[in-house]
Amino acid sequence: MLRFRVLASAVPLLLFGLFARSELIAGPQPCIATGDRVVQIAPASWMAQLHVGFTDDPSRATVRVQIVDDPDAADFAVSDDAVTDEQSACAAPDSRLVAIAAHPSAGEPLIYLTHDADSDADYRIFVRSARFSEREAAALLVGASARHLPISTAALGRNS
Repeated sequence: MLRFRVLASAVPLLLFGLFARSELIAGPQPCIATGDRVVQIAPASWMAQLHVGFTDDPSRATVRVQIVDDPDAADFAVSDDAVTDEQSACAAPDSRLVAIAAHPSAGEPLIYLTHDADSDADYRIFVRSARFSEREAAALLVGASARHLPISTAALGRNS
């Protein structure tokens, strides 16, 4: 009888541990809409079609992203102070979900973020946002584009 009680109390804890990193009710996630493609940070890693990782070693990176201080020098800019009328820009049922993986597998993009102006960056981003982190902006940019194709226009939003 004691074994059954231990098992009965352990099962909910195991289930809670499995779902601890995901949300039961997903809140708004950072997203961008580029042309006909919507890319969004996945609420849970297992839901994502693309996983990206980050590295501190530029020799291991498959994509190099430079953080710049001037939006005019950026290929992609994220700023909260811009007013937009595209509140539903990211409200698409066929969004491409991107997750930031702690340990990405081989073949997944590995991003190196740098502030160094002398770096040989594939992309340059400007981020001044309370809603987007630099890592989220870089992950969305890599998820929205082919590796070396520039993005011409993008609409920012939070999918609600």
